[in-house]
Amino acid sequence: MIRELLICAAGLGLSSIAGSVIGLAVKRIPHRWNDVFLGFCAGMMLTASVVCLIMPAVDMCTPAQWWQIVIGVAAGVALIGALDRFTPHLHHLSGVKEEERHASGTRLDRTMLFVLAIAIHKLPEGLATGISFNGSADNALAVSLTIALQNIPEGMVVVTPLLMAGVRFFNTAAIAVAVALLEVVGVVAGYFVGELSVAVLPMMLSLAGGAMLYVISDEMIPETHSHGFQKQATYALVAGVVCMLMIEAVV
Repeated sequence: MIRELLICAAGLGLSSIAGSVIGLAVKRIPHRWNDVFLGFCAGMMLTASVVCLIMPAVDMCTPAQWWQIVIGVAAGVALIGALDRFTPHLHHLSGVKEEERHASGTRLDRTMLFVLAIAIHKLPEGLATGISFNGSADNALAVSLTIALQNIPEGMVVVTPLLMAGVRFFNTAAIAVAVALLEVVGVVAGYFVGELSVAVLPMMLSLAGGAMLYVISDEMIPETHSHGFQKQATYALVAGVVCMLMIEAVV
């Protein structure tokens, strides 16, 4: 089982990196296609936040434990909201040139916040995968495959907005690798921590889901509707929702 665990952990990390490599290769794209792409990813993330994070957390809880879901979602929203309010200079960590900061600072701060939300949900996703290896191996492999497929567009989402906002190539690549490694750490930790992880996992999954919902509503959808291509972005969002549902149904 340890061998399968390590293979799946490596697979999840590599799938995220593979998506980031695609994003790094694409680099800059026109606003129309950027809004369509972000809209599609917003749809996938919206579905993932509910179907892959919040609903599994609900299934893990008894009716008397509903408060874990509510507190988890609220904590995720509050966390990203607080970061949005109290960390106005995230772009100083991104490697953007000094002369570019004034013009692109606000947009880049939003982009960094969006990437942070993706990073936050990687750890509980990894924990969920690692915990599943304490049960059926077939179920664990199914969970791993689902997350691996989801990681490819997420990996693209991590790097493309950063590049468009002016973050240096190598800084962007380093951020993508760090985000991927968070999930690998979560897989291994979830397997070895076991029962403790099961106790805290519903709240962690709900927290990650709440964080993603905040970013989708506050950052991604407004961004895709701010350049005159809102219809295309809306259709792409719906396509993203359907695509993620199909992945969940097939796997």
